[in-house]
Amino acid sequence: MIWILSALWAAGAAGLAWHAGWVARQITYVTLADGRKQERRLPWLFRSLLPFAPNLTRFFDHPRFERLRQRIQADLVAAGYEGLLTAGEFLALRVLVGGTTSVALCALIRLILAAKPGAAGALGVFLYAAALGFAAAYPGLWLRGAARARQRQVELALPFVLDLLTLSVEAGLDFMTAIRRIVERRTMDPLGEEMLRVFREVQIGRTRRDALRDMARRAAQSDLQAVVNALVQADELGVSLGQTLRLQADLIRMRRFMRAEKMANEAPVKMIFPLVVFIFPAVFLVLLGPIVLQFVQRGF
Repeated sequence: MIWILSALWAAGAAGLAWHAGWVARQITYVTLADGRKQERRLPWLFRSLLPFAPNLTRFFDHPRFERLRQRIQADLVAAGYEGLLTAGEFLALRVLVGGTTSVALCALIRLILAAKPGAAGALGVFLYAAALGFAAAYPGLWLRGAARARQRQVELALPFVLDLLTLSVEAGLDFMTAIRRIVERRTMDPLGEEMLRVFREVQIGRTRRDALRDMARRAAQSDLQAVVNALVQADELGVSLGQTLRLQADLIRMRRFMRAEKMANEAPVKMIFPLVVFIFPAVFLVLLGPIVLQFVQRGF
């Protein structure tokens, strides 16, 4: 009987290892506006649990979760995962990540208590609470981090793209033609994906204003929103687009310089905590350590 149970456990462990390896090799893609596939990496844990998400998505389709679904869907779009994950699947993944972590921790604490029943009880409870709290917060932290990283890429690429648009428009090209040429000749990045979508939407009949406003809403990046608002106002008032684009590029560079200056001014304050907690104790240990060691060896 022991041999049979051991074989079953070994088969289960081998199956889990095979599934983990298969999931790790999977690559997920999103479809761009022109039909091309762009790689998007989901965390390994999400890819492992995603097949089980449809079992819980029906629960989150209730109207009381409508506002939560809208907020999460906006974050998914800003992070670039539109079409790859829905808000219901993400909420289901939250539950599955917490449940999986809880089961794994219960098994681990059981093993710890079996080995050292007296000393490991409090430690096991602490580890369980800490890891379960992190697991519950991890999906939201990952999504916000992915959205911020994508917005950072848009922020870095925007001044250069505005310069190209300015040169193209002032050289006599139409605004949409300039967008098409820039998208074709640049390496595809988050800003290029959004501009490509604007171009395709205008091609199928949407107005340029609506397409630009939707781009600003999807990206949720402050500099891009300011540029779009300026372009829409210039279109409504009949102001030269080249002059507007040049002015916005200068303003964005000025705002970037001010943000960098602010971060530089905040650096000394942020260095106080690691300085007090890590550097000063290390200095005292290096300077006073030999003296304390000599006193201990002499019996004082």
